[in-house]
Amino acid sequence: MKQILLVFIGGGFGSALRFIIGKFLNNPNSGIPYGTFLTNILGSLLIGVILGLAAKHNSLSENHIALIATGFCGGFTTFSAFAYENHVFLKSGDFMSFAIYTIASFALGFLAVFLGMFLVK
Repeated sequence: MKQILLVFIGGGFGSALRFIIGKFLNNPNSGIPYGTFLTNILGSLLIGVILGLAAKHNSLSENHIALIATGFCGGFTTFSAFAYENHVFLKSGDFMSFAIYTIASFALGFLAVFLGMFLVK
């Protein structure tokens, strides 16, 4: 029950921060979702750092991981907004933005996780 509460608290903070970043960085005029892109990449980097620290030092408890990795990073990053934004690109016929956004999100997201793990080694 404690870990559920920790995920809930971390997820709330992560979601609120993602909302704030999206309000400032998502561009309604061009339709380019810079805020979502940034939060997904930063969240991937952070989860790489957290999981790298957990593996290297064995100093993070399951509660720490539940709060930060599952809760905060899970609330901070968003696959649903990413999927919706890609739907908007496709619906408008903007296949180039769709391709660039999708490929960059996946490639940089994976690289950010690995970079985060590498940085703590």
